[in-house]
Amino acid sequence: MNGPNEDLPRWITVALLPILNVTAAFVVSALVVLLIGENPLEVTRILIYGAFGFGEGIGYTLFYTTNFIFTGLAFAIAFKAGLFNIGAEGQAYLAGLGVALVCLYLDALPTLVLIPLAIIASAGFGALWAFIPGWLQAYRGSHVVITTIMFNFIAASVMVYLLVNVLSPADSMQPESRTFTDQARLPFLHEIAGWFGLSIPKSPANLSLVWALICCVFVWALIWHTRLGYALRTVGTNPVAAVYAGMPSRHLVVIAMMLSGGLAGFMALNEIMGSQHRLILDFTAGYGFVGIAVALMGRSHPVGIVFAALLFGALYQGGAELAFEKPKITRDMVVIIQGLIVFFAGALEHFFRPHIARLLSARRPVRQEA
Repeated sequence: MNGPNEDLPRWITVALLPILNVTAAFVVSALVVLLIGENPLEVTRILIYGAFGFGEGIGYTLFYTTNFIFTGLAFAIAFKAGLFNIGAEGQAYLAGLGVALVCLYLDALPTLVLIPLAIIASAGFGALWAFIPGWLQAYRGSHVVITTIMFNFIAASVMVYLLVNVLSPADSMQPESRTFTDQARLPFLHEIAGWFGLSIPKSPANLSLVWALICCVFVWALIWHTRLGYALRTVGTNPVAAVYAGMPSRHLVVIAMMLSGGLAGFMALNEIMGSQHRLILDFTAGYGFVGIAVALMGRSHPVGIVFAALLFGALYQGGAELAFEKPKITRDMVVIIQGLIVFFAGALEHFFRPHIARLLSARRPVRQEA
């Protein structure tokens, strides 16, 4: 009879285990809600209604989901190469600068030209900011976790300087750029629906959601259907075997980090060109760190990342409604729920695995030896 650490069917690893982890996180969260004197069922109802119960709430949920798809994909593609990129915040921050430069200084161009330029700028600036930690890891042995954390702080300092001293209008005391012109903005989803005669509630959800889904297809095709993707997975799974196979491991580390930084940079499209319509401070708002949990929960697969991103998007939007309806439950309480999901999906990722393996082993008939 096989032991509890045997390989499980793929549907259990990909679907059942994440569902059990999320369920466990919500059960523990319900106990916390009980301790502060609230009804967990009522809290759950408000949370779900706030995220999916009305049109504007759905729009905000999709807006947050878009950010988490980008940062989840960014972490996943580096993770496949054995890298732990914690620098999505800084990479998205610098990508925001790239998007803003396009929208501020090339705004005489039509929207159909500005959108591809903004995509290129966001990917380029994000990839450039990830290139340096990747190069240091590959050629100098500096651990990418340390360097990416440091580069987050450097990016924040650079942006403060630029917004206060360079990009802020002369007649303004706010640390932000001027507002973009209309042609330098991504269309909102409710505007796109209006082009087809449909009416949906207004929300900040915009065209970058479509680009996020396209990026999911790109990452899926790259990782599982190209030679580069195979090489990245090989380096991440067994670096020694990659070297013996003649794969340029150092180059692959740099490439993985640049791809990761480019994907993280697309978050700036959603926030800067799609919603804020100007460059502001702290627009990343912790989305890069949440992307780590999204990727882990989604098993670093684009389909799983989409569903995990939707869950966290619902928590963000539903949590805002919950904090409004239930004063005892603040936004910090929602952060606790997110932390529990990260805890069960990350630190306790395989908590239920041996129990399921034992159950499957017990249900299999014992082979009779001749």
